[in-house]
Amino acid sequence: MSDCLFCRIVRGEIPSQKVYEDEDILAFRDIRPLAPVHFLVIPKKHIESLATSTEDDAALLGRLLAVVPKIARELGAVDGFRTIINTGRVGGQEVYHLHIHVIGGGDPLPAMLKY
Repeated sequence: MSDCLFCRIVRGEIPSQKVYEDEDILAFRDIRPLAPVHFLVIPKKHIESLATSTEDDAALLGRLLAVVPKIARELGAVDGFRTIINTGRVGGQEVYHLHIHVIGGGDPLPAMLKY
């Protein structure tokens, strides 16, 4: 998608602080970090959200998750981290290109949800 923010980052039209890149995946620091370690992992292929992924995306989805611990450790999240995939409007997704937030590297994170 030509106007997708993350597709534009993949194409190099918008700068990012890359922390990992391979043929199919790009990871970069979040511009509004919530913890000492906060980066996003995205597929270079445009997938709108986890809800729109298909069985054909299974290998890529697995690879996205497989690179997370390696990058997290390299950036200093050695005692654990949180992964978040916001999906759709109700799930809090703001950029409609599948992305995984990885957050850690400091004190224990607060509870995920409070009711």
